Amino acid sequence: MTIGRVNPAQKLEDQGITGLGTVHYNLIEPALMNAAVTRGEGQIGKGGAFLTTTGVYTGRSPKDKHVVRTPGVEGNIWWENNTAMEPEAFDRLYSDMLEHMKGREYFVQDLYAGADATHRLDVRVVTELAWHGLFIRHLLRRPERAELDSFAPDFTIINCPSFKADPAKHGCRSETVIALNFERKLILIANTEYAGENKKSVFTLLNYILPEKGVMPMHCSANHAVGNPVDTAVFFGLSGTGKTTLSADPSRILIGDDEHGWSDRGTFNFEGGCYAKTINLSAEAEPEIFATTSRFGTVIENMVFDPETLDLDFDDDSLTANMRCAYPLEAISNASDTGLGGFPKNIIMLTCDAFGVLPPIAKLTPAQAMYHFLSGFTSKVAGTERGVTEPQPTFSTCFGAPFMPRRPEVYGKLLQQKIAKHGASCWLVNTGWTGGAYGTGKRMPIKATRALLTAALDGTLDAAQFRKDPNFGFEVPVAVPGVDAKLLDPRSTWTDAAAYDAQAAKLVSMFADNFAQYVPHIDADVKAAAIG
Repeated sequence: MTIGRVNPAQKLEDQGITGLGTVHYNLIEPALMNAAVTRGEGQIGKGGAFLTTTGVYTGRSPKDKHVVRTPGVEGNIWWENNTAMEPEAFDRLYSDMLEHMKGREYFVQDLYAGADATHRLDVRVVTELAWHGLFIRHLLRRPERAELDSFAPDFTIINCPSFKADPAKHGCRSETVIALNFERKLILIANTEYAGENKKSVFTLLNYILPEKGVMPMHCSANHAVGNPVDTAVFFGLSGTGKTTLSADPSRILIGDDEHGWSDRGTFNFEGGCYAKTINLSAEAEPEIFATTSRFGTVIENMVFDPETLDLDFDDDSLTANMRCAYPLEAISNASDTGLGGFPKNIIMLTCDAFGVLPPIAKLTPAQAMYHFLSGFTSKVAGTERGVTEPQPTFSTCFGAPFMPRRPEVYGKLLQQKIAKHGASCWLVNTGWTGGAYGTGKRMPIKATRALLTAALDGTLDAAQFRKDPNFGFEVPVAVPGVDAKLLDPRSTWTDAAAYDAQAAKLVSMFADNFAQYVPHIDADVKAAAIG
């Protein structure tokens, strides 16, 4: 049986997906919430938010992600970073999943990935859980009613948490699997209720498709000056580095908080919503994001709450430190109506340094920017991936290695070309630790980070006095109004300067060891900028 607000011209049966029970097409938020509650997937919270948990999987499962090794993509995939699945194994997985799905209820959302229609991907998402339909409806871009009548998907995602893969039969690592088949234009997700797998699968697709069109896909947030889209800034960074928080500046227009493209027309958001962490979220520090947690339709994921009052506990991480809320962009008052911006004027690379070595901000030459982009140094923070319970220093190239199907140099060269063409200023911003490493020091004050970013974006920092960092060779401001000068010199924040020097030497060595893998593939100026 077919139910829906809009029954598209191309249904699942037309794609060879037959034998299902009731299929709901393109239900809107109230209907999805009603279905989710009726089916016992969660409950309504304060203000009409939807409260749910994701069971065992409270973060992504990157080790269970596979790319199908088909002839058309085999020579383009970065196989050292992407686990292969053979086509025959994928076919068995798909067949067994479809058999498992027969007679069951499913929810279909037909959505756009990309605010720029020139580079947009039309994505159909088939979910077993009604709230997954609500989640992806927030996170991707919603077509107009009339556009759905002729919708034909470029790619289809099928998410079936109740299906368990068989590693021996399906060529995967465990019962959990995320399998991308570029040739068949299918993504299969099984045995995980974590909704983030849906959105990151779309991001991975775009990371493969767009470079061939000369478009730079970026794991970044973005905003622009009020009334001036030409003054656009992008914020690269992994989860937990502050992309969502720092881009949601009330004095600027938010383009998006996580995924964007840089084309020959400017910057464009891939998504239509935000997926914000809520651990320690407060109305004082982040009033607009906090307000979404009691907004109708917001998905509240893995948060502890009072069973009687339904008050959320923003400090209780007993379920996971990766507690989140998902909401549409229009929930933020200063969000862009179009999801479009100009060419980036400022590029900010966010890092969460658990060693406590890096300064809160540094100015990078284009070559240094490429070095730090390819290095992608940060710390995985608790909860983002399964098994991560405290910050772990890591190098995630392009600030998004788990989502990069092509070799890093492909993205690096694209970014290098665009910086050279458009003349963006580049900054490295540390939102991690100061005064010592994790366990001894403390997190960088958000107030100081905001003040430094404001100075960078409005041009104030260009007039500051800079010193050359002895460890990495980039330029660090000596003094910035409103920021404790001591904070700008990480060594001075440590009680033991010798301990800082040892920690810095260790980090420099880690950078050099990691970067060795890129040396054969990069230009001489980037090699020269590597250290000092």
